Amino acid sequence: MAATHGEMRMPFARALIDSAKAFLSDELFLSVMHRRRIGRFPNLRHPVTFNEQILRRCLSPDPRYVKLSDKLAVRDFVAERIGHEHLIPLLAEPPRFTQAVFDSLPSAFVMKANHGSGFVEVVRDKSQTSFDKLSRMAQAWLSTDFYRIARERHYREIEPRIFFETLLLDETGVVPADLKFHVFNPRSGKPIIYALVISDRFGPTPRGDVFDANWQVQDITFGQYKKSPTPVPRPDNLEELLATAAALARDFDYVRVDLYTLGDKIYFGELTFTPGAGVLPMGPDRVDYEWGRLLDLTHKQLSDSRRSDGRARACEQP
Repeated sequence: MAATHGEMRMPFARALIDSAKAFLSDELFLSVMHRRRIGRFPNLRHPVTFNEQILRRCLSPDPRYVKLSDKLAVRDFVAERIGHEHLIPLLAEPPRFTQAVFDSLPSAFVMKANHGSGFVEVVRDKSQTSFDKLSRMAQAWLSTDFYRIARERHYREIEPRIFFETLLLDETGVVPADLKFHVFNPRSGKPIIYALVISDRFGPTPRGDVFDANWQVQDITFGQYKKSPTPVPRPDNLEELLATAAALARDFDYVRVDLYTLGDKIYFGELTFTPGAGVLPMGPDRVDYEWGRLLDLTHKQLSDSRRSDGRARACEQP
């Protein structure tokens, strides 16, 4: 059946819109995306919700975010903070991906890029792929300016690289669940931690379940992930997972710490300072405001602490 006039216009209109976005300022681009994804325009001058405050981070990132968002450079920080044993073994980080590099890789591995999100290719059997296929994928990743995708400004300082890691599989041959620990540091007490568990991430039906630090399931959804029919069981090493996430997050008011657990071992995934680029749908909508209050609390306590330090130093002046 021939395409209708309206159907033919749709791709052109979409391409025109995408082209126009490239000319928008970061502030306007993020405001439009927030309206489209969340359903309201953000208050960037006086941010209230979690997403609004993450948008502010995108526009004015802490300089530390650059190194710690680089999936290769962050390995030094992780090794120093919690130990080399928590790093997924690195197979190769070549200056160029060549046939020789491909030939040297084991039968199973994971190919990644260091400068953004979503650059992951799981290879379970190298004989079922080819150097040409992976090379084309790698070149597409390397040519992607990840900053331009969501205007997270700290990503524009990261030099794109391709690297290869050991493929982690559990005893059933499944990639372990992605444990995303959202760590809020009020500074005057213990960290407040919520865990988003992404199961079957590379399978046909990925699920997302949210738990508090006591592994009580929460009525929260993120993005496109649906809840599991049955809540994910509490990990045997939950306390160690929470301690590991807290150790990696202790220098920040908020960061998402991604971990994997395989048997009794814990492996580091990544640190994310601007999850969802500030346009992450959270259900129900009140959670966006509740998590915003958690972030606001850390900011106020940090500000109060700085003011107290300032008064103390003033009193010490002769």
